[in-house]
Amino acid sequence: MIGLPGTAPAADTCSRAGCRESARWRVDWRNPRIHDESRVKTWLACDEHVEYLRDFLASRSFPVAVAPFDPTVAAPGRPAADPIDGGAA
Repeated sequence: MIGLPGTAPAADTCSRAGCRESARWRVDWRNPRIHDESRVKTWLACDEHVEYLRDFLASRSFPVAVAPFDPTVAAPGRPAADPIDGGAA
């Protein structure tokens, strides 16, 4: 997310612009006009914004999958976070 210096959100914060709530959902998606099935992007969402983000992507005909967010489980194509220090495995 783009913001002012020193205002970066926590790694588990909702991806909706301006939201600072903790993420409870993972929204995996890709743009099929640009990327093949191996390239998947992930947004995080709080309870309030999960449907908004899913609908935003689906309205553009992007493949979208929503799953509960667990920072110890890897998103497609990405390593899981280390539960001890929060870094990549």
